[in-house]
This record gives sequence, structure tokens and C-alpha cells, in this order.
Amino acid sequence: MYTPDVIGTPLAPNATKVLLLGSGELGREVTIALQRYGVEVHAADRYEGAPAHHVADVHHTIDMTDPSAVRALIDEVRPQFVVPEIEALATDALQDVEDEGLATVIPTARATRLTMNREGIRTLADRDLGLPNSRHVFASSYDEFLEGVRRIGMPCVVKPVMSSSGKGQSYVRSEDDLRRSWEYAMSGARVSSGRVIIEQFVPFDYEITLLTVRSVDPDSGDDATWFCEPIGHRQDRGDYVESWQPAQMTTAALESARSVAARITGALGGRGVFGVELFVKGDDVYFSEVSPRPHDTGMVTMGSQRFSEFDLHARAILGLPIDTTLISPGASAVIYGRVDSGESAAAPTYSGLAEALTVPETEVRIFGKPVSHERRRMGVAFSTAETVDVARERATEAASTVTVGIDPATPGTTSDSGRWGRS
Repeated sequence: MYTPDVIGTPLAPNATKVLLLGSGELGREVTIALQRYGVEVHAADRYEGAPAHHVADVHHTIDMTDPSAVRALIDEVRPQFVVPEIEALATDALQDVEDEGLATVIPTARATRLTMNREGIRTLADRDLGLPNSRHVFASSYDEFLEGVRRIGMPCVVKPVMSSSGKGQSYVRSEDDLRRSWEYAMSGARVSSGRVIIEQFVPFDYEITLLTVRSVDPDSGDDATWFCEPIGHRQDRGDYVESWQPAQMTTAALESARSVAARITGALGGRGVFGVELFVKGDDVYFSEVSPRPHDTGMVTMGSQRFSEFDLHARAILGLPIDTTLISPGASAVIYGRVDSGESAAAPTYSGLAEALTVPETEVRIFGKPVSHERRRMGVAFSTAETVDVARERATEAASTVTVGIDPATPGTTSDSGRWGRS
């Protein structure tokens, strides 16, 4: 895998270039982290004004599910590294780019392909690696779905095989939920595939994200793996609401979690930060999912670690030394946009920032998304404290004071506003 010996000058002929495919809030932080090391960052997304567009050296708007468009952009930019930030990508084009040696795909083209599809990654984890995970089946039609639920039993969890941030995910308790669950999965898919996964519901005690970093050992020059302290999180309808670090685990559970994370990321290969999601019941650990990039729950690391997950991703991409030191217990809480159901608001406004920043050891990030709608992540508050519990209270308090509002002078807006609150 390519490791630059020197870093060039941005926007100069000798620039070290990264092309970011997906320019959301996570990509924005990755862009900033890379630029601190002198990298020229090109940020691409499907819409204008995406968060990373605001800070990148150059930004692009393309259909990233179109292989021809992705390949044309890579041919135009000629980056040393292509860094996917979302799942909905033309992965075949990335494989061709990697095979032809045109750029290094982070972590690898294969990892990007497998993880964008829950069927691919669960097959790798279950059949090839034998990792402990919940019983599951896949279905491509409503009749197959009904048969799958019968085989797995109720309660069970249903997800599109291609989605993110909990979209299309539901919990089936009884036959009354079946039609609604199927239709919700079809509407929530990131890429229309008409295929779902039906998972046995595991009555776990809690779930964690274990940020796992693969990079170069500075002493040996070989691939090596580092782990951040485990991150606990709370979700609502499959979408992260708050996270905290470190999550309390038994020594046995933590060792098992690191073993599972090392095996799945080692099988995927390449370099970078991986967000490995795990269910924990007592000392037993079950594999759930893995993202080959920084994770939304990992935004807590912007306060809790010496180097955030975004800094670590940048370092791993460039083959620089890795340091996963935790400097303080911390927590994060999401700031949501909310307008009338089914509607959206352009050019949202934000109030309450001064009040939020009076909370001790607290910072706020506003993502700058051009449109607000119900349950869209518009910002995050993160806090540190002597204990996780106090950090959670601080982050929740700060996030709840920030109001995402509507500018009545902006065409196409509604008159509603929203607050984030702990449920």
C-alpha cells in the first residue's frame, strides 16, 4: 500500500491529493485533519453545500452511484488516495481504479464493497471467520420475508441490506408489524436492492463501538492494529443519539471485543479507522456491523482522546504514527433538525450557542448542512468530565439548548423549529 515519503504543497503540481467520496459531517472533520498535514483534499457529494464542501480545497458534485461519473472524477483529480465516506458508491469503479494502480482506496476497494452491503459483511463474519453473531437470513420478496421471519422467530430485527444510520431498520414483535416493517425497509434502503436481512433479536446488555485503527508500525514497517477505548451509545430507531467513552466492560468482554475487531478488520485489510459495532451480554460479545471509516458514535473522541478518530484516520492513511490515548471521560449528543413531517427547510438558523457553551468542558460543532428536516443530524455537542455520567449530562444539556430554526426570509422554508432532548 502506498505511503508518501514526502507531502507536497496543496494546489501545486507536487500536491499530495485525497479524493473524499461523500462529504458529510464525518468527511468534514477528516478533511480538516488531512489538511493539517498539508494534504490537498477534494470533496465530492451528490448535492451542493455538503459539510466537507465548505472546507475542502476543491469540491465536486456528482452521482457517486454512477461508475462512469466516479471514474471520470478520479481521472480528472488524479489523487494518490480515494477515501470513501459513505456506503452508496459505485464500488466496481473503485475496484477497477485499485486494480489499475491509479490510486490507493482506503481501506481497500474490497472492504468498501463488502461493508456497503450487509449480506457481504455478514457472510464474511459468519461463514469465513466464524465470528459470534445473531442468527439471520436474507429475503428478496415479501413472501421470502415472511418465510424468513418464520424461520428466525419473533421478536426479530429487519434492515435493508444497503442502508446507513438506522434508515429502514425496524423491530418486529408480532404479525401486525410485518407489512409495515417490510415497507419501511424498502423505503429506507440507501441503494434500491429490494433485499433485507432478518436478524434474531439478541437480548444484549448493551452495545459498543470499538474504533479499530490499522496502519504501519513505525518500528517494523509492518501492518499493525490499535484500539481506542470502547464507546457506549444509545440509539433511537437505529440512529445514534448519544455516545460516551469509555464504556464500562468486564476485562473478559473487552478482550473478546478486541479479538473480534482485530479479526474482521484484518480480513478486510488496508489502512484507516474502522468502526466495529458489537453487542455485549455479560462476557459474551457478538459481531453486528463494521464501517471502514470513522463512525458517527466516535464524534465523542473530539473531546475525549488526544487525537480524535478523524486525526487517526488521517494519520493511518498517510502511514503516520498512531496514538489512541484517552485523556478524559467524554460524551457526545446529537443536535437534530426538526420540521413538519415530510417537509424540509432550506438555510436553517441556529440559536442558543452561547448558552450551550457555558456548560463546563463542552464544545459544539454545527455541520452547516444546507437543508434541515426531521431527524437530520445538524450538529453535535461533546463534553468531558471526571466521570462518564457527568459528561453525558453536560453534552445532553448543551445539545438541548441549541435550536435549529427557520429563516422566514428564505424561500422554501417552513415556520417550525426543533430541539434535541433526551428521551
